[in-house]
Amino acid sequence: MHHAPRDYAKTPVNVYWETTRACALACRHCRAEAAPTPDPNQLTFKEGVAFLHQILDFGDPKPQLILTGGDPLTRPDLFELIDEARKLGIAVSITPAATPALTREILVRLKEHGVEGLGLSLDAATAERHDAIRGVPGTFDLTMKAMRWAQELEIPLQVNTLIAAETASDLPAVYELMKSVGVARWSLFFLISVGRGKVLQPLAPEEAETLMQWIYRTSRVAPFIVATTEAPSYRRVALEQMRSEGMSAEEIKKSGAYRSFGIRDGHGIVFVSHTGDICPAGFLPLVTGNVRQDSLVDIYRNSDIFQSLHDPTRFEGRCGICQYHMLCGGSRSRAFEATGDALAADPLCTHEPAFRLI
Repeated sequence: MHHAPRDYAKTPVNVYWETTRACALACRHCRAEAAPTPDPNQLTFKEGVAFLHQILDFGDPKPQLILTGGDPLTRPDLFELIDEARKLGIAVSITPAATPALTREILVRLKEHGVEGLGLSLDAATAERHDAIRGVPGTFDLTMKAMRWAQELEIPLQVNTLIAAETASDLPAVYELMKSVGVARWSLFFLISVGRGKVLQPLAPEEAETLMQWIYRTSRVAPFIVATTEAPSYRRVALEQMRSEGMSAEEIKKSGAYRSFGIRDGHGIVFVSHTGDICPAGFLPLVTGNVRQDSLVDIYRNSDIFQSLHDPTRFEGRCGICQYHMLCGGSRSRAFEATGDALAADPLCTHEPAFRLI
């Protein structure tokens, strides 16, 4: 079915729902500062269903729903919520934590209930390094098992890998590991120091630039899609490399990388917290409303913060005058974390705009 291109100012591609903050892990970079028990104020089943109905108000093409946490598997009504979303015709993916609750049987059930994608985190190529970041021994082995189960069950798998000073050197080894487990998409998440993430060190901008060049080269030969999260400046690096390889504008448009150009926090993405707060992204905790009393669609399209995020001409510093601002726009989360202003320049990027946009 061919839809007209989605207008990210009207409809997000992904709605992330932090179904709960309960989680058995204690990851060193946890945005949610997850806890062992659920917050008594988290959305109830009935409120969750009402929120799912709000997603329909975006119209077609519908956003897809990504169930995150905490650990969504700790919600006793998880399968009922998935069924409600599927009944409404909403595509559902899930990012469970790698705990003993993540069994092959659970993956079978998720598939039976119509879940279309699974997201798992792998931050290193060895148990020792991965488990040190995740805070619980055995997490690496569980994750590798779950990846193989997903492959057997033919559930499309996205692997999320943290990029920080502590993990960057292991990336080529993680890539080799990925090739053996039938991954659909490898997403490299550039650390934002929020929540517990303050204990890890982000890469310096120059190191990030070099790494992005490696990511681009890898993406050209990888048997799966390679993408970045919270590093939209990767799109500039990719575009510069494509041009230097002599690719035409038409070929660039057809490339896999091009599909995500223009998406950024609050523009193509919206996040709903465990208590129903609406934020531009999980790493951009600017509360703009709450699904308990506000319309998700109305907030996404019309609230001041979202309208600013939809319009890169409102961005400040280098991001506001950069020739790449429509397709990149910088990480609004990192700008906010660094300056307290979601519209400021993204400090990870090394690019000095060559000219001012009129």
